[in-house]
Amino acid sequence: MITTLVYRDHRLAGHNPPVESLASLRAEPGVMLWLDLSAPTPEEINLVLEQLFAFHPLIIEDCTVDNPFPKLEFYEDHLFLVMHAVDYSKTDKFTTTELDVMLGKNFLVTFHREPLRAVQTVIERYQRMPGTLVRGPDRLAHTLLDQIVEAYKPALNELRDDLETIEEDVLRHVAADELFPRIVDLRKELAQLRQIVRPQHQIVAELAQGKARLIRPVILPYLRDLAEDLGRIEAQAVSWAEQLILSFRVYLNKNSHEANEGIRILTAITALTLPPFILAGWYGMNFRHMPELAHGTGYPIVGALMVASTTGMFLLLKKKGWL
Repeated sequence: MITTLVYRDHRLAGHNPPVESLASLRAEPGVMLWLDLSAPTPEEINLVLEQLFAFHPLIIEDCTVDNPFPKLEFYEDHLFLVMHAVDYSKTDKFTTTELDVMLGKNFLVTFHREPLRAVQTVIERYQRMPGTLVRGPDRLAHTLLDQIVEAYKPALNELRDDLETIEEDVLRHVAADELFPRIVDLRKELAQLRQIVRPQHQIVAELAQGKARLIRPVILPYLRDLAEDLGRIEAQAVSWAEQLILSFRVYLNKNSHEANEGIRILTAITALTLPPFILAGWYGMNFRHMPELAHGTGYPIVGALMVASTTGMFLLLKKKGWL
């Protein structure tokens, strides 16, 4: 499907004109075109990319074949940009959709093989405000990139909530077989986020340096701001990954401490029972000549020794903090 916005003298003048008129509109002075190709047919690809704009065959190939990484290429009268819009859900996690951008002096062509919420949002925004001044296609391109960056916010909120939930569960008695898979999954998602953001950050930062003559100087501060936003997202992902590892270590230390507490209590109980066992073992020996066994008060004396030694051991353990 082809969606077209026609700007005349920097203001929106038309929407989806007949395809046959696009060539004359492009040649008309003071006219700027934005053509968006969403899941286009081979005929639409041929009409716009080959016939109307005569883009380089490599650009057409890049548009019709998946590019796993962003890229920026400069041509004589236009530049070619590949970005990836992100979508996030609890079930599908991170999914990306490629957006190809061809930016010229008086045109912007966007190409994506699947419907893109960011592109549709920007188109609807400019349609609602036909009086908005748009002095160049670089303004439209910046608005698109800004919308792509905005799409990261829901994903960041979800990831932050997941991290906070894990941190709370670390301090609770949550089973390891329940907690560990969640930690591993979240760490994978953060790594995937970094893999998506880092190359896009580099591309936008390169655009913001002003090397592209089709990007007006007035747009450069906005691009630098976008590059900083992507840099913050990347740094946030790295920080959360380190925070997740710290939470994992806290969980292991807590479990180790609890295990040590249990061992210490068992050791204290063993120590408490040691004096009676020693006395009982001593006087339980079957020797024929043991004078104590014939003593009239031997039984109560041994009983008193057991109580006294056990009480003394209890007080000692209490003082040492083992009980």
